[in-house]
Amino acid sequence: MGGFFDAPAKQRELDESEKLISTPGFWDDQESAQKVVQQRSRIEKALSRQKAFETGVSDAEVLFDFAAEDADSATELAALIERLDKEVAEAETESLLSGETDANNAICSLQAGAGGTDAQDFCQMLLRMYLRWCEKKGFKAEVIDEQPGSDAGLKSATFRVEGDYAYGLLSAEAGVHRLVRISPFNSGGSRETSFASLFVSPEIDETIEVNIEDKDLRIDTYRSSGAGGQHVNVTDSAVRITHIPTNIVVTCQNQRSQIQNRAVAMQVLRSKLYEVELEKLRAGAAELEATKQDIAFGSQIRNYVLHPYKLVKDTRTKYEKSDVDAVLDGDIDEFIKEFLLFKKTNVQR
Repeated sequence: MGGFFDAPAKQRELDESEKLISTPGFWDDQESAQKVVQQRSRIEKALSRQKAFETGVSDAEVLFDFAAEDADSATELAALIERLDKEVAEAETESLLSGETDANNAICSLQAGAGGTDAQDFCQMLLRMYLRWCEKKGFKAEVIDEQPGSDAGLKSATFRVEGDYAYGLLSAEAGVHRLVRISPFNSGGSRETSFASLFVSPEIDETIEVNIEDKDLRIDTYRSSGAGGQHVNVTDSAVRITHIPTNIVVTCQNQRSQIQNRAVAMQVLRSKLYEVELEKLRAGAAELEATKQDIAFGSQIRNYVLHPYKLVKDTRTKYEKSDVDAVLDGDIDEFIKEFLLFKKTNVQR
């Protein structure tokens, strides 16, 4: 089989990687060496998936012969076909990701926008949606920081996602999201519109240099209000770091000590600054500034309508789903795939 499961091509890539790794002096350039090793790991996973897919196809052929006369075989065949379809869809989506940092882990920040308490509640709904998506994908997700809302929900949240192509996939979700519903916080039962935004950065390791000078940082500590066991509200373990030149602010309070929170916050800051530099390279500083939109009407990438009808629609691709509950429970793979296809098509024009 070729296409998305081109095993011979992948095997040739693996052989080249192995040959390169065995070359004397390979580790002299740590940054380049690390990229090759990471690429080898991804190729090995692709080949493993290829083998599992071929085994699944063979099993399906056997089950097909018995399905007409055996109900159990028919049920097993249906489940196997569903699994194989999902694997093909995942491979198709990954084939659309070729950016330098697409395969990296992701640092994600949610921010409530216009809409008061409803917006803060929506921010928490989106956090749950992405955590559920991570769970379904088999990705590891860790909430780094949460800032509680005034009456309900969250003012903001930062979370880290670990998994193959986490950044490439979640970057398709970056932007302003809009919710329309009957507000549970309004005694008059009126329909309300609220907004929240998602910002996504690639997690970068120590091999990628990001110049951060101490004089450009303002570091504040405060009493944690989130997780942390017995340390919560006992010591000033939470950390807020402000990068003065860019006014980027990162916070972390979910680790158990101030030292741990500071280390995580610095990692998040490095990733955000790296993403800013990438954007400058992609679009130029002037265009980057032009893309900074208010978290309010007219700037959204997706609408979630719960009243007077139910529909989730992406404003970029026009892709839509009527099962809003499923989407808010993490069923967003098709939205991501459609945007990546849309992005690739527009780049090629």
